[in-house]
Amino acid sequence: MKLILLSGGSGKRLWPLSNDTRSKQFLKVLEGDNESKESMVQRVWRQLKTVNLANSSIVATSKLQQEMIYSQVGMDTPLVIEPERRDTFPAIALAASYLYTEEQVHKDEIIVVLPVDPFVDIEFFNKIKEIEKILNKQNADIALLGVKPTYPSSKYGYIVPKRDKNYEEYVEVDYFIEKPSETKANSLIKENALWNCGVFGFRLGYIIDILKDSGFTTDYNNLYSNYSTLPKISFDYEVLEKAKKVITLPYDGFWKDLGTWNTLTEEMVTNQIGKGLISEDSDNTHLVNELDIPITVVGLNNIVVAASPDGILVSDKESSPKIKELINGINQRPMYEERLWGWSRVLDYASYDNGQEMVTKRICINEGKNSSYHYHSLRDEVWTIVRGEGELAIDDTITRVKAGDTIHLPAGKKHGIKALTELEFIEIQTGVGISDQDFTRLYFKWSDVIKHFHKTKSKVFI
Repeated sequence: MKLILLSGGSGKRLWPLSNDTRSKQFLKVLEGDNESKESMVQRVWRQLKTVNLANSSIVATSKLQQEMIYSQVGMDTPLVIEPERRDTFPAIALAASYLYTEEQVHKDEIIVVLPVDPFVDIEFFNKIKEIEKILNKQNADIALLGVKPTYPSSKYGYIVPKRDKNYEEYVEVDYFIEKPSETKANSLIKENALWNCGVFGFRLGYIIDILKDSGFTTDYNNLYSNYSTLPKISFDYEVLEKAKKVITLPYDGFWKDLGTWNTLTEEMVTNQIGKGLISEDSDNTHLVNELDIPITVVGLNNIVVAASPDGILVSDKESSPKIKELINGINQRPMYEERLWGWSRVLDYASYDNGQEMVTKRICINEGKNSSYHYHSLRDEVWTIVRGEGELAIDDTITRVKAGDTIHLPAGKKHGIKALTELEFIEIQTGVGISDQDFTRLYFKWSDVIKHFHKTKSKVFI
């Protein structure tokens, strides 16, 4: 059995902490081992290791989330990266073609797809293992995992079985209903309907044959190159609802979707993260503050206050899911990003009448980590080192830098930096058309930078 974990989404229901690069699955607000904080994806990957499924898993994700996954889970995490964001069917099809042509997985192998961020206990993953057994015994196209509802929720989709009787090892699916009213959900529960938790399995050949029948290549590299020709549609609509026989395994255990502030705060390790105060007469109120200024909450109940460089949210918990619709019109670049080497935070942005732009960032590179060796074509940069020591590679020289040093980097000048101790600097970008896409990477590994400099007989002062 192979697992495909889907990691996508912008996590707008958890704005302002989540954005295009840091979706909800990357927020470190859950309790991990040794009282540390961990994210949803770190928790799931830890659980997969516990049940010996991590080595059989790959993560399907976008370019924007690649570094975040590597940073939180490890550089050895196998990824299948979409060349562009489309939907779950293209993402699953690309991952399936990777397993088929690159990993040489047999068409009879069972593939299980699941979200990268379910909040569950270990038994959930033990139940997933049963999908392989059921599909090997039954002549079904797809097997789902359905969660036995604990209340009539209008937030989830429902799987309605064909037989109105007590659950057996599995039940055949009659139809699906997406996010019904609470009244309808209550009647569905009486019909033994299950929550659709987004977990399903199939034989690899089932998806490979669908690609062939639809005229698409099954070769991974060719499919990657022609990814934009795949229909931008969900797996549910393109495959699941067209399948002739779908069965579901009932799961009567703990499962929760932490996709909104009201559900996430129920599982947080503390009611306050970051600078600030919550008065004693504030009941069921949470504060999450990533800013360097304190926030004080006085006399407010059932409230969530969240602040990050992307914005500030003050909301009643029950109303917090509405945030996604409210911010749909906001088109803002991510102001905070976690990277393989550390993090960056936008402090200021200005656009002037002559078309010139200015971006000021605070950047931290973790000890022993380094940026790539690269150059920009459209912008100039000025770095001011404020903390720590590092090695600076700039054109034909590698030298030491420390707090107080200022470095001028005109457009076209090749540069990179490695932190000998945790290193912070302020970066000021100026130019026209400033964009995170304006870079040309030459080397990723610092050892390759050193080799390049020695090979060219450049000056190395370290």
